[in-house]
Amino acid sequence: MNSLLQQEIILGDAAKTDLRTQFAALCYRIKNEKVQFCLVTSRRSGRWIVPKGWPMNGQTPMDAAATEAFEEAGVRGKIEPRPIGVFSYYKVHSKNELPCIAVVYPLKVKNVLRTWPEHKERNRKWLSRKKAAALVDDAELSQIIMRFQPDTA
Repeated sequence: MNSLLQQEIILGDAAKTDLRTQFAALCYRIKNEKVQFCLVTSRRSGRWIVPKGWPMNGQTPMDAAATEAFEEAGVRGKIEPRPIGVFSYYKVHSKNELPCIAVVYPLKVKNVLRTWPEHKERNRKWLSRKKAAALVDDAELSQIIMRFQPDTA
């Protein structure tokens, strides 16, 4: 099995207890026997990302990832209980950068909604594996997209 190359998480001025965890959904569908991935733009910078968010009271990590997929991308489907990877990044929070890791859960999309909670704040795009991997800024997330092998059934 090929190993996933992880980047060093640099905490800067933050203490080790300042590292935050988010839960992300790698939303995908199979169309014409090819996998497509759904990316959304971030609200602040407009970068292409996967839906992700903070832990939610009363929700498991996989359920939180599915909720973010609905709120940010307007998709619903079957979320897998086991994560497929982790990537690190810095969330710009006011003037500070907050070191974060995102735990990624695959979500096989069954419904794509016309409107959703954040449809006026984000763009959504369906892309091939190579285009999705090239469009995201995070090298670790790009690797996760390239290596993900969904069940095509």
